[in-house]
Amino acid sequence: MKSPPVGSGAILMSTPSPDRPVLVGVTGGSGGPIAVKLLKTLAETDIPVALVVSDGGAAVLREECGLYPKDLEQYADVTYDDGDSAAKVASGSSSTRGMVIVPCSGNTLAKIAHGFADTLITRSAQVHLKERRPLILVPRETPLSTIMIRNMSAVAEAGALVMMAAPPYYLKVQSVDGLVAYLAGKVLDHLGVPHNLYRGWKSDEAVA
Repeated sequence: MKSPPVGSGAILMSTPSPDRPVLVGVTGGSGGPIAVKLLKTLAETDIPVALVVSDGGAAVLREECGLYPKDLEQYADVTYDDGDSAAKVASGSSSTRGMVIVPCSGNTLAKIAHGFADTLITRSAQVHLKERRPLILVPRETPLSTIMIRNMSAVAEAGALVMMAAPPYYLKVQSVDGLVAYLAGKVLDHLGVPHNLYRGWKSDEAVA
């Protein structure tokens, strides 16, 4: 488990890990449980986590999970306010293992696609693109408008990975929790983080 939050502003653990952190941004749309599962799983590893929750992300957490941003601080090594565009992670000189925006709202996607950097999350996303670091966006929307499809194409061409929160029917997922675990596991796959959240195609066990 991560160290409990202390003080205000950027919240650091007492003994920082020398490893590069995963930056997790939580925005609006839908998919709060995926963010929670991802953070809980990362908290069981030695990989440090930096967390930013937007106002829209906070609303999603309340509606879908009955949680507040402060409830997620226990799973992070450092947390930042989304309005703090001068935070450490907003600089290209601050190395990370990668960034995940989960869920990624259509508004956040559009800003990233068109180079806007008006919040810490969107600024950090632009930094990850220019520094050629992993950037994973997890939108949850259907149907998709032509504008949103074009925005997905634009961020993909710029180097981001778009991972739709789509169910894996071939794994015969038996519950919403199983779907959430699968999606969090797919994110971890692309970050190179081992996990036991799901078993792949032709495995002996289905996702619970």
